[in-house]
Amino acid sequence: MANILSDETIEYVGILAKLDLSDEEREQAKKDMGRMLDYIDKLGELDTEGIEPMSHVFPVQNVFREDEVTNGDDSASLLKNAPGKKDNMFLVPRTFE
Repeated sequence: MANILSDETIEYVGILAKLDLSDEEREQAKKDMGRMLDYIDKLGELDTEGIEPMSHVFPVQNVFREDEVTNGDDSASLLKNAPGKKDNMFLVPRTFE
């Protein structure tokens, strides 16, 4: 199944991608995108019956871990070099009115 893209579609994709393509580049992009769409169609022909979907390429049981505090509360030493302090936070000059 050959995917044929119109000039309007290529123009629209170029606008979305903020590309200023020459006529030659537009024709090449049209061919390239057509080949990509043909390949996607070919992948759709694969028999995936009975194949479990995979979310990770490696057999990982649990990729999330519990948050653990490792450095403790060292805010007093961090605030020593602050330009200003207020309520145990950095106080910095305003950048705009």
